[in-house]
Amino acid sequence: MYFSILLLFFVLGTIFGSFYNVVGYRVPKGESLLYPSSHCTKCNHKLGSLELIPVLSFLLLGGKCKNCKDKISWFYPIFEFTSGILFALSYAVYGFSLECLLSIVFISMLLIIIISDYQTMIIPDSVLIVFSAMIILIKFFIVGINGVGISLLHALGSFIFMLLLKLFGDFLFKKESMGGGDIKLLAVFGLMFGFPMSMVSVFMSAIIGLPISLIVLKKNSSHEIPFGPFLAIAAILIVLLKLDINTILNLLTI
Repeated sequence: MYFSILLLFFVLGTIFGSFYNVVGYRVPKGESLLYPSSHCTKCNHKLGSLELIPVLSFLLLGGKCKNCKDKISWFYPIFEFTSGILFALSYAVYGFSLECLLSIVFISMLLIIIISDYQTMIIPDSVLIVFSAMIILIKFFIVGINGVGISLLHALGSFIFMLLLKLFGDFLFKKESMGGGDIKLLAVFGLMFGFPMSMVSVFMSAIIGLPISLIVLKKNSSHEIPFGPFLAIAAILIVLLKLDINTILNLLTI
């Protein structure tokens, strides 16, 4: 029974992952999520139902468009598969609970942000607002109105701290040091797991992003590297590893 539910979460994750890819690509550009329907970007061939099965369609089509035979990027099935894994891990870590739902909603937002920030260097306000509202609603049923109030204070603290850090960075480097979307995203982190861990996520994302950034910049020194995906990866690790400030402090004192 456990593995059947785990598989169900995985399948749901791949389906939602396919949709999140569309959301992350279209919303920052102000495009409709419904029109045009999914199509080949090369020949505009409208994808049929059998071409829209997450991961499986890519494998059955041999990674090529059914109509023009142009190669389909491996990014799509990998992203869908990763989304499925993350949904399944949420269930494995939190069981069938509101905490599991909270984890899935939060991770869903992060998956969209990874796509949007990587593709367009934009973290859409609409995505942050919609998912923040969902997080607040779920948290209300978990920790009550007082708990939600405390979470909102943590969100405000995270936002103010990152805003001050950005202003200091702008002054120090004489240019924009951090995007506004990153600051707002940290506010959602504060809402989700508190001010201390939202700060930890910044350091974690810097550690994750540093080697990748060095490799990319070595190949192309003018390439702009979005910070949002690294923040998202750090936040996913915090949620799925159930990290808190006490755990971090204990690790530092070992």
